[in-house]
Amino acid sequence: MNRSRMFILAAVAFAVAIGVTAFTYRALQDRLQPKNDMTEIVVAAQNVSLGARLTEADLRMAPWPRAVPIQGSFQKISDVVGRGVVVPMALNEPVLDSKLAAQGSGAGLTAAIPEGMRAVSVKVNDVIGVAGFVVPGSRVDVILSGSPVNNGDIQMSKVILENIQVLAAGQNVATDANGKPQSVQVVTLLVTPEDSQKLALATVEGKVQLSLRNPLDLDRTNPDAVRREALYGPSSAPPASPAAAPATAPAPKRVVRTAPKDPAPVVTTAPVAAPIAAPPTKIVLQLIQGSKSQDVTFEKKSEDAGERAAQ
Repeated sequence: MNRSRMFILAAVAFAVAIGVTAFTYRALQDRLQPKNDMTEIVVAAQNVSLGARLTEADLRMAPWPRAVPIQGSFQKISDVVGRGVVVPMALNEPVLDSKLAAQGSGAGLTAAIPEGMRAVSVKVNDVIGVAGFVVPGSRVDVILSGSPVNNGDIQMSKVILENIQVLAAGQNVATDANGKPQSVQVVTLLVTPEDSQKLALATVEGKVQLSLRNPLDLDRTNPDAVRREALYGPSSAPPASPAAAPATAPAPKRVVRTAPKDPAPVVTTAPVAAPIAAPPTKIVLQLIQGSKSQDVTFEKKSEDAGERAAQ
């Protein structure tokens, strides 16, 4: 009798445990995945590059919780088919209106140009294009080398544009999957209308070269222009002209000696310093007669004054 009761109690306990487990599992499942709180949005079915035109093969529907809505998302694939892509998208990434060109604006490079900006192409080679490392999406500075005057005597270089985005390299508007350098002849830069004028004039008046920069470095330093003479140091500067000699200089002193009872004076000249550019304006003579000595000063008139006096 006791054994039968034990089996009955065990069976009842087992049944109660199964019921509680099933109820708990269903409650948790409904809480974690509520059917009425889910919706579907359009996502990318594969990687989509910049400038591509979306097709049905590029898109698919995916579930998304209603509690976490995404502004600009789409609920129908037909709403985004045919629109151009202005921001590259990865697999399963939600398709947003901010990543697409305006309706009817087409695809390709024109769709990737933001409002108020311009795309200007620059002819490059391996040197100007930084050995092919200037690829779509990279940031560069534009350096102009030339002469600011028509005669071309002054050669200098100046950074005229800073932190400019490369929109396309050749006909490619997306970077290579492996990040390999690309050998192209034309690079298209994304600039403002004012900068587009500077870039157009620079390509005509001088030589343009691109300087690759870190995309995280957004500072604009505006460095000073560098002249060709500065590359050779101070020794390349032209020699300074010699200083002009002073207009006047101390007059040389002459000594005149006369012996007593000798009417003819003996004239001796003191040593004269090295010749100078300007002639003396005064002459000092020392007259010696016996034990007496006297200095006599004579003023010398300029040649122009003598000519005016003669006239």
